[in-house]
Amino acid sequence: MSPPANVAPGGWFSRSPAAASGNNSSGSSVAGSAFSDDTSKSQSSRYRDNSDSVPQGPPPDISNLVEPVPKVEPRALYGNKSPYSVLGRSYNVLPSARGYVERGIASFYGNKFHGYKTSSLENYDMYGFTAASKTLPLPSFARVTNLANGKSVIVRVNDRGPFHEDRVIDLSYVAAVKIGVWPKGTGLVEVRGIDAGEPVNDLPPPPPAAPPGHLPGIFLQVGAFSDVANAEQTAQRLRTANFAPVQVADAEINGQVVHRVRVGPLADADSADQVSDRIVSMGLPRPRVAVD
Repeated sequence: MSPPANVAPGGWFSRSPAAASGNNSSGSSVAGSAFSDDTSKSQSSRYRDNSDSVPQGPPPDISNLVEPVPKVEPRALYGNKSPYSVLGRSYNVLPSARGYVERGIASFYGNKFHGYKTSSLENYDMYGFTAASKTLPLPSFARVTNLANGKSVIVRVNDRGPFHEDRVIDLSYVAAVKIGVWPKGTGLVEVRGIDAGEPVNDLPPPPPAAPPGHLPGIFLQVGAFSDVANAEQTAQRLRTANFAPVQVADAEINGQVVHRVRVGPLADADSADQVSDRIVSMGLPRPRVAVD
């Protein structure tokens, strides 16, 4: 396939986190309507829908849908440029999914993007077990576990995102249904990369469901400092601005002690978004989400 006008081989091409609708001419089909995905258009005019949505009616019977079987695949020609920049932030693509484990907030995407090109220039299918990641190589495989209920799904990562800074992965609609991230819209998850050259059965078991009322906490890490005085100064600034609770917790990283300034635990993803925006408005960097 020849590259679209706004993509170079090895580059990235992605959904915008705030894309508006576009007028598309006839072509391939999405949700029963003929259209074509004009990838030469800007992200603000590419999509025909203003906002994302899910299909009407009850969710599909996922018992008849088959999860992907991890296999070794060549890296996609598109979507693997490293580093790459989106919305003023730079990201590095990992050399492989091996050893990748991260906990955070998952979201999902549906009708608005169904049938449109992903960053790897595959068509997004909301009825397939796929996902978008900011850093995992395209394509790769990961197991995503909902920490609230212990449900897991294996997904094939073929897209970039989510570029909402407080999110760790964007699931397809059916992947979100399978592990219970739908209908709420977000959920606390563990994402574990899969080495496609090794049996899936060799993976550590997924984390068990959290006991009722004892979900892992959502924390916002505002900074990690080698100097405890700088950490305490930042913590006091947050306390003065009525953020609570604010903690300074020590951790050892590569043999060195760092002092992490965290706000939390917070009640849910919406609270984390609001608090994160308030912290940024103080002139501090956008905090990183940590789930413990």
